[in-house]
Amino acid sequence: MVMLDTNMILRYLLNDNEEMASEAERVIKKEAVQVSIEIIAEVVYVLKGVYSVGREEIVKSLLDFLEEVEAVEPEVLRLGLRTFAEHNLDFPDCILYAYNRVKGYEIKTFDKQLNKLLRKE
Repeated sequence: MVMLDTNMILRYLLNDNEEMASEAERVIKKEAVQVSIEIIAEVVYVLKGVYSVGREEIVKSLLDFLEEVEAVEPEVLRLGLRTFAEHNLDFPDCILYAYNRVKGYEIKTFDKQLNKLLRKE
């Protein structure tokens, strides 16, 4: 099993360096690949903060990407991404929300927006 780092995923998604993007594509298409929530969180942070990519585009790209690889906690990650697209919360808060909904974990936070979302539904 191969785990990808943030740069490998970014080169694959952005295709901004032909050589690196080609190598990333080869690895993703030919090898058993896994990604962690922590790495996806960093990808979200870089796409939003450095490349100024919109939330909806980030989520669409990453949901498509997750169809090509194995993810740690895939249900949590997918719900976290969808929540990120729909709410003005930081991605880690969206992951906490997803852990609550998918796994039933109790979340303790002082974040008012996250608490409000956790009380819904």
